[in-house]
Amino acid sequence: MTNKLPPEGDRIAKFLSRAGVASRRDVERMIDAGRVHLNGQLLTTPAIKVTDTDEITVDGKPVGTADAMRMWLYHKPTGLVSSNNDEKGRTTIFDKLPETMPRVMTIGRLDINSEGLLLLTNDGELKRKLELPSTGWVRKYRIRVNGRPTDTMLEPLRKGVTVDGERFQGMAVAIDRQQGANAWLTIGLREGKNREVRRAMESVGLVVNRLIRISYGPFQLKSLNPGEVEEIKPKVLRDQLGMAPEEAPEPAKKPAKARNFKKGGKAKPPARRQR
Repeated sequence: MTNKLPPEGDRIAKFLSRAGVASRRDVERMIDAGRVHLNGQLLTTPAIKVTDTDEITVDGKPVGTADAMRMWLYHKPTGLVSSNNDEKGRTTIFDKLPETMPRVMTIGRLDINSEGLLLLTNDGELKRKLELPSTGWVRKYRIRVNGRPTDTMLEPLRKGVTVDGERFQGMAVAIDRQQGANAWLTIGLREGKNREVRRAMESVGLVVNRLIRISYGPFQLKSLNPGEVEEIKPKVLRDQLGMAPEEAPEPAKKPAKARNFKKGGKAKPPARRQR
């Protein structure tokens, strides 16, 4: 089932965003770059509405009516870039996703050396909403640092620090265990600034040598193995997003769970010690 446009249509940036092409801002850039055609004509402005009868192509490929909103959990391994295209030619997560997956976008990112939970969606509006700090969802990470952190050392992070002129909000920081020359910590934050955890740790003299995102809001990594994708059930998605029943996506015809990597790839981090 697809989402029909209202009779008067939607702005083209919103339509392409809902179709999973890109965010609204990126769609506007694509139009400026001459990559979008409407009914066979080069589109030169985003100030136009489209309906179900219009034919739209991006980079010469047709874009259909937006599908119902869907979301997936993805366990990103290290060594993959989270962007669609990499200027250095490195492998991206989109190169490794199952071929049966529709066009999707990441909600937030993880850098190439980070791993763990990454949310994927086919809906640009949902992506925009969940990336906003005002949404209030906490992102949690298990990190391994080189050194012997103390609560006194970590206190500035709890109050908020400024790194290279950029202000980071206060983080929830807990020391889990010391393991030789390294220590495991659990971090919780509501922002998603570039390399925020690594930069914040460096500001108090700690170097992160492993970073695993274990949750994003109510969604958990749990036992998902590196490279695995699992679609969030429509009812769960509806409940967590506070959607009315009629707004909820219909179940996919086929389960969207696939494994791209062999099980038992990387060892899981040690369990947090109970206090």
